[in-house]
Amino acid sequence: MIRLGRISYANMAPVFFRVDAEYEEITGVPTALNKRLVAGELDTAPISSIEYARNADSLRLLPRLCVSSEGAVDSIQLVSRTPFDRIRTVAVTPESATSVVLTKILLPDAEQVPLGEDAEATLLIGDAALKSAFEDPTPHHDLGRLWLERTGLPMVFAVWAAPEPLHPDLASLEDALVASLRAARAEPETLAYEAAALYGYPAGFLARYFEKLRYRFGPRERAGLYTFLELAHEVGELDEVPELRFATTPAVV
Repeated sequence: MIRLGRISYANMAPVFFRVDAEYEEITGVPTALNKRLVAGELDTAPISSIEYARNADSLRLLPRLCVSSEGAVDSIQLVSRTPFDRIRTVAVTPESATSVVLTKILLPDAEQVPLGEDAEATLLIGDAALKSAFEDPTPHHDLGRLWLERTGLPMVFAVWAAPEPLHPDLASLEDALVASLRAARAEPETLAYEAAALYGYPAGFLARYFEKLRYRFGPRERAGLYTFLELAHEVGELDEVPELRFATTPAVV
């Protein structure tokens, strides 16, 4: 049975809404799934964009799926009372490689320290960022919005990748995930209420959040990903910008 990784955040609810396929589900934070996929312990998973690039020689991309936003995303937040352009220290989460690199691109002169240490700003992702934005009055800087303001492109936070050799059921599983996503988009109220029961946020809050997320890996998303990888290379976080290699012929949702 194909082993499918699932990020343990609410952002996965639309993709896993109604998956008509047999698979073994393995959950974890993005950095944990990164390691397991590269180690060959998963057959496919959504992983941090930067980690795909760092291991592109042994991975292939699913051509129709990613996790992105064109503007504010809500679940990637820099929390600080210091004005953004004056932040000089950032405490970064250990859960997301892409967001840490994105912070370095946006704040190249700021020192990054482990989460929990004293810093002028704190990087939060996933459900911790959603909870903070919902409850904490401290100013929040949405990294998806800041990226769009800088580049004019979507920010691709995660891609679906698969290690070589590819599992024979990979293509049919991708079809099932895309179909599940379409079903979720067709039933937004059902999605929001089911996700609210699972993750503990108000349904209306999650409905607005899901509207901001993009899962289609189309031409603009690929352009945004390339731009992110080029800038990651410029700030020393990537040795080279790899070619995007797909598991099947690239297509769009």
